Amino acid sequence: MDTSTSRLDEIAGLMERQGLSRVRIEEGEAAIELERGPKPGAFPPQAQGAAMPPAPLPAPCPPSPAPAPVPAEAEPLTDAEGKPLDMSKVVLVEAPMVGVYYAAPSPGADPFVHVGSKVRKGDTLCVIEAMKLMNEVTAEADGEIVDICVADGDLVEYGCCLMKLY
Repeated sequence: MDTSTSRLDEIAGLMERQGLSRVRIEEGEAAIELERGPKPGAFPPQAQGAAMPPAPLPAPCPPSPAPAPVPAEAEPLTDAEGKPLDMSKVVLVEAPMVGVYYAAPSPGADPFVHVGSKVRKGDTLCVIEAMKLMNEVTAEADGEIVDICVADGDLVEYGCCLMKLY
C-alpha cells in the first residue's frame, strides 16, 4: 500500500474520531486539505450537541384583505332566504398541502368557482400544484362560496385558508 494513502487514511480516521469536518496540514512546501460532509441522516459534526436551527418554512399565506368598515346603518349580510348569515356555519376550505394555488384547470380557462358559486360536496374548487402534480381540492359540503382568500398562482402552505363556504 502506498504511504501517502495510509497517511490519508490516518488523517481521515483522526477527523472521524475528533468530529472534524475539515482539516489542513502543511508540511514544508506541501499542503493537504481534507473535508468531509455529514453522514446521511446525521447532524453535521459542528452541530452535534447544539440546538439545530429550525428548517425554513414556506412563505406564509397572503393575509385576507381587511374587511371594509361597516357603516352603522348597514344591513347585515343575508342568505338567499333573507336571514342574516350565521358566521359560525362558515366552512373554511384549507390547503391540504404546500404548493401553488390555481383557480382554473388551465391558463386562460374559466375558474372552477367564484364568489357566489353554489357547490355540492365533491365538486372541484381549485387545484394545487405540488412537485409537478396537480391535486384537486374538492368541497367537503354543499354550500355557496362567500370568499376566496388567495389569488391565482399564489404559493400556499398546508392549512392555509383558500376560500370560505357557507
